[in-house]
Amino acid sequence: MSSDLPRLFLTRHGDTAWTDSRQHTGRTDLPLNERGEERARQIGERLQRFSFIRVFTSPLQRASKTCELAGFGAVAQVDPDLLEWDYGRFEGKLTRDVVKERPGWELYRDGCPDGESPEDVAARADHFIARVRGIDGDVLAFSSGHIIRMIAARWLGVPPAAGRFFFCRPASVGVLGFEHHSREEPIIGLWNYVGQKRE
Repeated sequence: MSSDLPRLFLTRHGDTAWTDSRQHTGRTDLPLNERGEERARQIGERLQRFSFIRVFTSPLQRASKTCELAGFGAVAQVDPDLLEWDYGRFEGKLTRDVVKERPGWELYRDGCPDGESPEDVAARADHFIARVRGIDGDVLAFSSGHIIRMIAARWLGVPPAAGRFFFCRPASVGVLGFEHHSREEPIIGLWNYVGQKRE
């Protein structure tokens, strides 16, 4: 990847009670659990070797605390575009329970009743990406899993439904960049990197 074009480092927050239980966690402002705090510190150790021009975080505490524990809280700017998907009536539910109510449901295709559609989330992702692409240098962002996946899809210029392909684990880092010194050739440089053993 070219170092004179912006790279976007996307860090998912550490573990919470609902990441452990696999409940959809949108706007519910849950704290990190003990394991989440430890993993936030660990990923921070790996990020410290990079130099970031700007650091952004979701306003939700699971992301902002991950940012703080990783060592970037003092320089981070809160950006509401990094809020997790609004799951509406599916907030707090397990996917298996959602599909009982709506067979065949797929988040990145169908969205959530009384919450956000894929197009809503893609619009926020596009807005954030436009901001990042106007910055010369590496950018670090802390957020949540489903909006991060949408940002990856939109960085590559693929439809919102493609976000489903970019799974990312808690306290993982993905790096989006460009190839051949060209802003016309967006790539994924690294994805789902955690840097320590997982159960």
